[in-house]
Amino acid sequence: MADIAATGLPAERKSISRRLSTGLRCAIPAILFLIGGFLAPLVTVAAYAFATPKSFDVFRSFTLENFATIFDPANSVWVSFAWSVAFAILTVVLLAIVAYPIAYGLTRLFGRWAGLVSVLFVFPLFVSENVRLYGWVLFFIKNGVLDGSIKLLGGAGGPDILFTPGMIAFGLVYVYLPFMLFPMTLGLAMVPRDLVDAASDLGAGRMMIWREIELPLAMPGILIGMLLTFVLAVGAVAEAKILGGQSIITITHDIEIAFTYAQNWPLGSALAVLLMIMVSVLALFVMSRLDLDRILGRR
Repeated sequence: MADIAATGLPAERKSISRRLSTGLRCAIPAILFLIGGFLAPLVTVAAYAFATPKSFDVFRSFTLENFATIFDPANSVWVSFAWSVAFAILTVVLLAIVAYPIAYGLTRLFGRWAGLVSVLFVFPLFVSENVRLYGWVLFFIKNGVLDGSIKLLGGAGGPDILFTPGMIAFGLVYVYLPFMLFPMTLGLAMVPRDLVDAASDLGAGRMMIWREIELPLAMPGILIGMLLTFVLAVGAVAEAKILGGQSIITITHDIEIAFTYAQNWPLGSALAVLLMIMVSVLALFVMSRLDLDRILGRR
């Protein structure tokens, strides 16, 4: 007691301080991992963005020429940005429409079969994305599975839809469905069933219950799914390459070209920095509107 009085801190406050110190010590490995594996590469990319074009003078030069090249009206890089953002938005919209009924079924309708259905959606993640995409190429390609099957049935052949923007959108929806589905399922699972039953007993219709209760309470999970899907889709490259046949050039493809064939690492870094800024602003905007304590079950 004398020591506590001497320090002027209540016993409860000292106990909290001690627990925080222990927690901080336990977090040191994770902090070091994040600094080494996440922060250090980002700082290096940011430094290259201000280096002399087509050089490797990182941390030894400072110029805005790379960003001037990007913002040059004669540069077509903004077309790539527009395609990437458009595909990402389209993917989010389509997946929100497709995934919501499935998520509702997982939380309300499938019952004991919900686990099996979840496994069916998770299982494709254990197969390489490129393998799955090339499988669709073999399915839709001329004289492939679809085309050959239709010809065997006496038809003229399958539709020529491979290497089109529609196939890129299809690939994005196919690949990123689980990343929209499971956060949305979590959001719908957070809706109290007794609240829905009470609204129904008071005479609320099904549409009113969905609009006034289910959708607002499930919105945190829906927003997380939308954000995660958008971030992954805007940075996707395999779908445009494999299913699109590079008929559409996305921003990630421009970044890859700058780092490889063009050997212009500063320009590629500048493009990457702009993409990171756009995604970070969107992420911070969405996260500021989420109640993380409620999502994590703290209250």
